[in-house]
Amino acid sequence: MKDILAEIVEKKRAVVEAAREQMPLDRLKAELKQGTHRAAEVLEAADFSLIAECKLNSPAKGRLCRRYEVTELAKIYSENGAAMLSVHTDSHFLGRNEDIPAVKAITELPVMRKEFIIDEYQIYEARWLGADAVLLIARILTGEQLKEFLDITHRLGMDALIEVHDEDDIDKALATSGKFIGVNNRNLKTFITSIDNTLELLPYIRERDKLKGRVLISESGVQNRADAEKLRLAGCRGVLVGEGLVVAEDVGAMTREIAAAGK
Repeated sequence: MKDILAEIVEKKRAVVEAAREQMPLDRLKAELKQGTHRAAEVLEAADFSLIAECKLNSPAKGRLCRRYEVTELAKIYSENGAAMLSVHTDSHFLGRNEDIPAVKAITELPVMRKEFIIDEYQIYEARWLGADAVLLIARILTGEQLKEFLDITHRLGMDALIEVHDEDDIDKALATSGKFIGVNNRNLKTFITSIDNTLELLPYIRERDKLKGRVLISESGVQNRADAEKLRLAGCRGVLVGEGLVVAEDVGAMTREIAAAGK
């Protein structure tokens, strides 16, 4: 079975180099505006948060949403209880860099750049685009890269959701000062999802987390409020949901339903 993640990362190197040629890093640094850690402010203040993802496509399943564009999804989520938005900029998800400033223009919610970050350039680029947070995937970074990228993120006034999938990823993430840990329920090779992955890994995280103050988010596989409630009761402080929202018959109603978990 092909490794979808490995394929995406391999292609990403050429994408980053092309972007660097078009917009040099020095120019990015000169033009970006400092962030204010809005994502952390929102996620730390709530007992439970919905990070709603403006997701149009899946590398494994193809087109998921044809009724709405990214900004239309962002508006629906913003009006129905989401605490934060996740916006893809990777082409495999039909994402574009331009979607971040477009979404920022129509919502007050913090926005996370959902991307396969393998180079510091992408972090500066995220802030230049207006992102309040970035996703850092432990699986595709070394421990030193993860610490370095986290430091850059924080210095730019952004926050990071460190994505983990198994115990090795967790050990790498917990060796950093990262506040937000996202347990990915998607098998990174097959892209099949199950919230059982979070439920099985939570005890491991609690046992090894010396800081004890991490905010744990469950990513992918949440289909309804019952799934969100199960994860909340297990100790998660939030969920990141994309497909479960965009394929719903009524996206606004499903957003309200999942956002209401624990209330």
